[in-house]
Amino acid sequence: MAKKTSKPRNAFYAQSGGVTAVINASACGLIETARKHRTRIGKVYAGRNGIIGALTEDLIDTSRESAAAIRALRHTPAGAFGSCRYKLRSLEENRAEYERLIEVFAAHDIGYFFYNGGGDSADTCLKVSQLSRQLDYPIQAIHVPKTVDNDLPITDNCPGFGSVAKYIAVSTREASFDVASMAKTSTKVFVIEVMGRHAGWIAAAGGLASSADCEIPLVILFPEIPFDQPRFLKRVEALVKKFGYCSVVVSEGVRNAEGRFLADAGTTDAFGHAQLGGAAPVVAQMVKDELGLKYHWAVADYLQRAARHLASKTDVDQAYALGKVAVQLALKGENSVMPTVERVSSQPYRWKIGVAPLSKVANVEKMMPRNFITRDGFGITPRCREYLEPLIRGEDYPPYKNGMPRYVRLKNAPVRRKLSARFEV
Repeated sequence: MAKKTSKPRNAFYAQSGGVTAVINASACGLIETARKHRTRIGKVYAGRNGIIGALTEDLIDTSRESAAAIRALRHTPAGAFGSCRYKLRSLEENRAEYERLIEVFAAHDIGYFFYNGGGDSADTCLKVSQLSRQLDYPIQAIHVPKTVDNDLPITDNCPGFGSVAKYIAVSTREASFDVASMAKTSTKVFVIEVMGRHAGWIAAAGGLASSADCEIPLVILFPEIPFDQPRFLKRVEALVKKFGYCSVVVSEGVRNAEGRFLADAGTTDAFGHAQLGGAAPVVAQMVKDELGLKYHWAVADYLQRAARHLASKTDVDQAYALGKVAVQLALKGENSVMPTVERVSSQPYRWKIGVAPLSKVANVEKMMPRNFITRDGFGITPRCREYLEPLIRGEDYPPYKNGMPRYVRLKNAPVRRKLSARFEV
């Protein structure tokens, strides 16, 4: 627990990793809540481009933004302060980076550290908390969950996922209607590639495109199920023969029996993850070469995580609530924890906020349960549908002007640097 001080201390907030349609809703909840507790929290500084902003002492003064601008973050996609893919190495490998963070925090009297991201940022948040104790610098580190991949442990689901799931489910249904219209003389197979390097949660959402009152012939390819080309082609051929067409939802992380990504481009990103070059064209080419069927393919890519116009209301509400509770936890003296979503019931859907220690969150990846995937490996089970459906419910449209959504661009006024030494990243 942090040391008590009579003077309000400042807070640092940063966004990490791939942004989402609702990460700014968490920022909104956090900043609005902090502003209600000025006797405890001074200013909220944001890191420009994530944790890099702390390392380089490039801070943003959110107090310079109006209440209306902060409120508009709730319906604005992407990362308002800039994010980054920058993984801090272990304390043993590069203690200097963590000491630099503490140096910057001390210079700006920062006593609260809020890191909004996925598994890697949970690990960073944990390390900052640990080092602050070693250096006897009081700071409370709270992780705010975010990831479209839905792969953080303990929390029932992750902010960002529900809106991506809604986008993929809707897009798959709409594109399937299109293919069905043209199948007699043109395209018979549509392939859509979705995000999900190791976990198939987003691919599973494609399964919601088909329902009891709107049957669509679908094949889903999950990272959890080794890709079997003969079985896949046999399934596609059977569906096309029966329905005249079919749609394929393929996760970018699908691997063959040897464990190699179908879309492995042979390079890695900033986190050391394999850079994937596109599973959809690989799968589509198989369909053409082996079955002789005309196809179209698409990669949802940034569109799926930026589509705030189609965000799930459940997702927006949870993202805001987690940002709000992060501040409340800090004010209660909590440290090295993450607020979570706890599902109370699925029918009717009810949820509440819980808390998890970062030691049980960092570097743990939540995969799709096998009982969420049909026995043949190409679809979702009723249990999976029951889990997914509440997460995409509800509409939360942004305001529109002249047919276009109105999103906010903040001033992002810089905070004056106090340290003479510069730090390169």
